[in-house]
Order: sequence, then structure tokens, then C-alpha cells
Amino acid sequence: MTEPESLLSACRRFPAMDTNTQPDEIELIRLADLTQSISVRLRSTEPTLETPAVRHYDAEAVVTSGFVNGTVHLGFDSEDLSDWGRLLDAIEEAEQEADLDEPFTADWPRSGRTAYLRFIAEDPYVVEVHDGTSTQIVVSVPLDMGEEWIAESRERLAAARAALGVGAEDHPGARP
Repeated sequence: MTEPESLLSACRRFPAMDTNTQPDEIELIRLADLTQSISVRLRSTEPTLETPAVRHYDAEAVVTSGFVNGTVHLGFDSEDLSDWGRLLDAIEEAEQEADLDEPFTADWPRSGRTAYLRFIAEDPYVVEVHDGTSTQIVVSVPLDMGEEWIAESRERLAAARAALGVGAEDHPGARP
């Protein structure tokens, strides 16, 4: 591998942190290529609302690109963490099935309650940020993500679970 190819590989494996991210913020989701990214950052590790079965958290979806930059409030609950883990599993399965007529598409968190991400497993991947409950604006970002993005996403999910005190064992079907 030549030096430029090696550098390109390293940049894809470890994309630069968004310059707006503070050192103490937790990125639950970071989907990025060399020029643009979409992330979901927790605003606090303390729940905004807690019931005996579910904790609700404040976060923000952040789009960073050379064309558009924006942030929108995104709320999720502890069950949505399990949904994100299951979504990663489903994407991985869809990638292994090369004969799909339609690309795998899924929303996270469930649409209708808050802003949400729509993930479309195409080449390149497309992630849409929907602010459906407020402005009705949708931003669509194509991302040429590296091969390790699912493993990295699982690591971020595990770190977020640990920071929030929500264990994978509390949610059937979730990977640790």
C-alpha cells in the first residue's frame, strides 16, 4: 500500500472528530467519510424523564459538510438504544445479501416523536436527518463509510450504554 493509500485508509478508519464536539460530550452515533458526517450527541447523561421501565434522554443530530451544517434536537429513550443495536445487526445482514432489489431502509429513533435519522443502505450509504415534528426539513447526506463502521458503531453504542448506566443485558436482542 502506498503512503497516500495508507493515509486514506487511516482517515476512513478514524475520521476526524467534528470540530464542534466538546471533549466531554458523548457521540452515540457517528457516521462519516472524509468530507462529511452525521452524528448524534448526548446533551447530558442524566435522563430528562424516567419511568420504572424507560429513561428518556436529550440529544442532538449534527450534520457537518462543505455544503450544509446544522443541528436539530433529537430525543430518544433507553429502548431506542436497543433499536439502534438491532438496526446495526439488520444492516450487517442486508450487506451480506447482495441480491436485494430494494436497499435496506430504517429509521432511528422511531419516527413521529422527534427528529430522526433515516438510514438507507446503498452505495454510497445515505443518511437523512428528518426534523419532521418541527420544521419538516430533511437533509440527505451520502456517505462513503469504511468497512469498519458497523464495529465502530457498536463500540460507540457500548460506550453510551455504559455512560448512561443502561446495560445491553437489560434489552433482549442487543449485543454487548
